[in-house]
Amino acid sequence: MFAKPLIALAATLALGIAHAAPEKPECIAPAKPGGGFDLTCKLAQSGLQDAKLLEAPMRVTYMPGGIGAVAYNTVIANRPDEGGTIVAYSGGSFLNLAIGKFGKYTEDDVKWLAAVGADYGAIIVRADSPYQNLKDLIEATRKTPAKVVFGAGGSVGSQDWMKSALIAREAGVDPKSMRYVAFEGGGEAITALMGGHVHAYSGDASEVQGHLKGGRIRVLAILSPERLPGDLAGIPTAIEQGYNVDWTITRGFYMGPKVSDAEYQWWVAAFEKLQASPEFDKLRAERGLFPYNLTGARLTESVKQKVASYKQLATEFGLTAQ
Repeated sequence: MFAKPLIALAATLALGIAHAAPEKPECIAPAKPGGGFDLTCKLAQSGLQDAKLLEAPMRVTYMPGGIGAVAYNTVIANRPDEGGTIVAYSGGSFLNLAIGKFGKYTEDDVKWLAAVGADYGAIIVRADSPYQNLKDLIEATRKTPAKVVFGAGGSVGSQDWMKSALIAREAGVDPKSMRYVAFEGGGEAITALMGGHVHAYSGDASEVQGHLKGGRIRVLAILSPERLPGDLAGIPTAIEQGYNVDWTITRGFYMGPKVSDAEYQWWVAAFEKLQASPEFDKLRAERGLFPYNLTGARLTESVKQKVASYKQLATEFGLTAQ
């Protein structure tokens, strides 16, 4: 009968803070299963439980809508003080905040908790696609923009759209002339690509590694400053192919604005302890993510800077707040 209290006490003492571990930990993935938000939640789920930092299993729940907007608004308006609930974000969340797609709320309306990894954009086609490299795709888009269909987990102005738009701009193509289909998350976009409904998917490197190993897709370019190690080492960057584009995607978590300082600091300490462990490095690498560790105040400042830079980028592309 004393097992759970003892586990909670042990976890609290290990973190060196006064607040106990949450009784019903939950991670909200703001999309349907199968995409980057899902991956981010399951990384926290595995890492925190394997490190015995939680006394109870963390459940992952799904709240699709507006590529994160529904979850952002729901947590702020209806669930602002839930100390056991964390919500996954990606770099695309910052872009959506910058152009007003999260409604009246801004980056100042939640508590930014932890960044746990970095991912990079990727331009992907089916394995039997006629496009052998990025240049083939760009040239086809330049010649007949209406015939090449791009698809991704986000509407025009989203980060997945922006990846394609930046490459098209480098090639002299007006991004607004591209034919683009929006999906509710990366899982749906991959399904559409496999079904031949779109010709190219501007997604994330971590989301496609399983498909790549199965020989079902071809990655035309990774949007990173340098080639990535491991399974993706053989794939050239866009920069190598003459297109000066990189898109780094941070992944992490935020909490409701009225979560108590004690509850918030418990999570900050938990993630800092987790990030310092070699076991977590392995879990992160297994999911195609690269080290990127920020928590608390440092993350909050980074988020504000990123949103400001995306506002400038949005202005350059003529994207207006909604």
